Amino acid sequence: MVATGASKAASARVGTCSSRGILCHYLPSAPRSSHARSSRASAAFALKRTSTIASRRGVSSATPTRAPGVVFAASGRSSEESDLPLNSVSVVLLAGGVGKRMGAPLPKQYIQLGGKEIALYSFEVFAGMDHVREIVVVCEEDYDELFKSVGISKPLKFARPGKERQDSCYNGFSLAEQDASLVAIHDSARPLLRAEDAVKCFEDAHAYGAAVLGVPVKSTIKEVGKEDGLVIRTPDRATLWEVQTPQVIKPDLLRRGFDKVKAEGLEVTDDVSIIEQLGEPVRITTGDYYNIKLTTPEDLQLAESVLT
Repeated sequence: MVATGASKAASARVGTCSSRGILCHYLPSAPRSSHARSSRASAAFALKRTSTIASRRGVSSATPTRAPGVVFAASGRSSEESDLPLNSVSVVLLAGGVGKRMGAPLPKQYIQLGGKEIALYSFEVFAGMDHVREIVVVCEEDYDELFKSVGISKPLKFARPGKERQDSCYNGFSLAEQDASLVAIHDSARPLLRAEDAVKCFEDAHAYGAAVLGVPVKSTIKEVGKEDGLVIRTPDRATLWEVQTPQVIKPDLLRRGFDKVKAEGLEVTDDVSIIEQLGEPVRITTGDYYNIKLTTPEDLQLAESVLT
């Protein structure tokens, strides 16, 4: 049984996450009355994490990992070329999922990783960004206090999860400021997001209307029949990208997309698919291979190795 209220996020939990017997620790950190960070501390944390990732790859922290021979759809524009206003992006942080595949006794985004709940990593990254004006967290009411206790300086709002992802996105979007330049939707189960990648995605969305972080697929992909399990075809790998979050969209465009989805009863699996339904372009912004969504116990091990 999961505790309610603020204690729900603070309860100590230790157990195995899957039938493979991988031991994951769900241990709470100290009470968060002193958890608030200054913008300088958040920036230092982000810089340290970026440097750690870069050192593990043997590359400059400013250079995204690129597969050889691949022409990338987008790489973002420098701040000198940007006309995106500061304090103009509304972030919708999705933190209401159940995470059944993790096999944990609480939602995966609230598992402790490196002494802190997974959801707080990207939350703090956005809180430290000059382009972000507010954060709307979509979560169950029991977890409101966890995010409030961080003590960020930006406006913080809460929306409740819907039945499907698109419903949760809509609930969060409905609370965003109407005059925001962009809405950035992010999965809280992606704790390794780099601020510089998010900014690149903001820039591309500002220029094209919608953008999403992504990386070229590394493995060969097969299209397989649902019934017989036989290979239908092998798509050209050079055209395939694995999309991540944030997925960033201009509010008017997203509003039109939601109107169409609701009117036609459509189901979409990610946010920019709503824009695709309108026939509008979506730009791929080159991201980072470490920006994974933590779904299985093995993902937790990888993320912890990057953070420590």
